Amino acid sequence: MEMGGVILTAFIVILVLILISCIKIVRQAQAVVVERLGAFQATWGTGLHFKLPILDRVARRVDLKEQVVDFAPQPVITKDNVTMRIDTVVFFQITDPKLYCYGVANPIVAIENLTATTLRNIIGDLELDQTLTSRETINTKMRASLDVATDPWGIKVNRVELKNIIPPAAIQDAMEKQMKAERERREAILRAEGEKKSTILVAEGKKESIILDAEAEKQAAILRAEAKKEAQIREAEGEAAAIVKVQQASADGIRFIKEAGADESVLTIRSLEAFEKAADGKATKIIVPSNIQGIAGLATSLTEMIKDTKETQKK
Repeated sequence: MEMGGVILTAFIVILVLILISCIKIVRQAQAVVVERLGAFQATWGTGLHFKLPILDRVARRVDLKEQVVDFAPQPVITKDNVTMRIDTVVFFQITDPKLYCYGVANPIVAIENLTATTLRNIIGDLELDQTLTSRETINTKMRASLDVATDPWGIKVNRVELKNIIPPAAIQDAMEKQMKAERERREAILRAEGEKKSTILVAEGKKESIILDAEAEKQAAILRAEAKKEAQIREAEGEAAAIVKVQQASADGIRFIKEAGADESVLTIRSLEAFEKAADGKATKIIVPSNIQGIAGLATSLTEMIKDTKETQKK
């Protein structure tokens, strides 16, 4: 009885272990391909699953996350017979685990070889300069070609990037010299444009200075003319005022004489005084009126009489 109990216990333990081994848990972003008696049975997604003991087996666990493969540089020849090396990076994702398991023996190696041949075909239609400046175009063409070719394998190619393009050493030296010459050319152009702009600015400054000087001279001439005009006006006004004052004084003198009741002899004497002032001028010929000549003789006689009287008194 003890031996039978031990065997039963061992059998139960083995059965439990087998049942536990048949329980499978599939993690997130994973898939499990299950075969039954060597043939494809099912693809398990995320969750808890149970397989039949001995009959079912897990053929492969597949990672459904996007994967990145960096391939070694591949030698390619351009259309103008330049040999260069290009390394590529492929981003792909498994969309069908069954096709991935049974579609191709080694998917990564297959993608690498397919990438190399596709790259050679594309670069073979481009020249060196086009290859160096058309990375985006090459990436697009490679992704489209690889996506179509890997579709039967349950693989979707999301992106293809040219990581590095390595031309021959001689081409690199020539490119460096060309870039140096181009930089020097651009520098010379920029320097010439700067000198041109500077010359234009100097000329415009001189022109503006000449215009300002002419405008200032014009304003100064206008101010001088206005000042001269103002001085002439004031001088004329002063002369006019003086004439008015002289005429006013003469009129006042005549009115005073008339008011004082002066007779003809007084007026005659005033005329003689005016005649005396006229004689003091620079005139070379003087015309004396007849009436004044008689009065002048009378004045001379009176003067002589007064002189004789004074001499008599002295004696």
